[in-house]
Amino acid sequence: MSTAVSPLAPKLYPDMPVLRGVRMATAAAGIKYKNRTDVLMMVFDRPVAAAGVFTRSKCPSAPVDFCRANLAGGVARAVVVNSGNANAFTGRRGREATEMTAQSAAAAVGCATGEVFLASTGVIGEPLDATKFSGVLDRLNETASGDFWLEAAKAIMTTDTYPKVATARATIGGVAVTINGIAKGAGMIAPDMATMLSFVVTDADIAPAALQAMLAEGVGPSFNSVTVDSDTSTSDTLMLFATGAAAEDGQARIEEAQDPAAADFRRALNALLHDLALQVVRDGEGARKMVAVTVEGAESDAAAKRVALSIANSPLVKTAVAGEDANWGRVVMAVGKSGERAERDRLAIWFGDVRVAVDGERDPAYSEAATTAVMKEEDITVRVDLGLGAGRATVYTCDLTKDYVEINGDYRS
Repeated sequence: MSTAVSPLAPKLYPDMPVLRGVRMATAAAGIKYKNRTDVLMMVFDRPVAAAGVFTRSKCPSAPVDFCRANLAGGVARAVVVNSGNANAFTGRRGREATEMTAQSAAAAVGCATGEVFLASTGVIGEPLDATKFSGVLDRLNETASGDFWLEAAKAIMTTDTYPKVATARATIGGVAVTINGIAKGAGMIAPDMATMLSFVVTDADIAPAALQAMLAEGVGPSFNSVTVDSDTSTSDTLMLFATGAAAEDGQARIEEAQDPAAADFRRALNALLHDLALQVVRDGEGARKMVAVTVEGAESDAAAKRVALSIANSPLVKTAVAGEDANWGRVVMAVGKSGERAERDRLAIWFGDVRVAVDGERDPAYSEAATTAVMKEEDITVRVDLGLGAGRATVYTCDLTKDYVEINGDYRS
């Protein structure tokens, strides 16, 4: 794990309020990293509603399979997360490790294994010795507290340089509710569903089916719109839990995602997911700049997103950004290879507020100095107008630096 904090890291962390119905504790089990916490346990003292979205990788980890199976029940009592080992591509031993961990967690909190959810992040292909941490779950349950969000975020880090936390407030039928979330991720980031690992909890009273629908909708413009290196992890897991504690304040239970009473909650949830997703991009391995790529004028929103991802995932575009080189020709290349309809002579491109190309050629008023000034910023916007329709999408990425190669060249050592 890098010791240098990303220059794009938040300058301040939000004050994370205690959220009724959930407690957390961490431990240092020595799974991979020395002298740092690497196990997180989240405890719900009463059954809570659970929702989740997971990687679309065809080689998912054992914990992802385990969570998918348990999600059908829609109820959670405990979450156990470890960093340093993904428990992916580990065969029978991987499945046995999830069973051992689930049984230990269930015994610790007094619930069924079907009410336990697991996540692992780290090296793929290394057997996970679950005995390293399953024995500490009793103690974690006893010591877990509500005022522990930042420490919880630290425990699930791998190559992250800073913990990722966010909080939001909303009202449901006039009753105030809170949403807290943590995430981890810096490399192997091109989520095709959610994020690397993220856990969000609210004290709102929302039925599991409604919670699932809100989460599935919320990941589109947030976690499904970020990319660091175009690689989708085997372990991507995003879970949302609703403790229902706000019912004590008179909040009427939300049974349907589109209930008008839930509109403010959906807004706050979407904003929190977007916040966490951008924190992941800003911690991209070796990143020095964040790039927002907007494509408009496409045949559809879906087409616009595919073109935007083609640009955002291009190593040539990303290295140009790292070198502060306004090489808009590489954007043209990425548009052309996307597989979506594009007409060269309708294309226009902006770096920041500077239009660099229009009508299929360099802008007559093009200024190298003005464009270079844009490229020296930490946050850069690239906008492309295809001139074909009303489709629009924005995705977020970061530059590609020598540090990315160094971090991943010796990741297992």
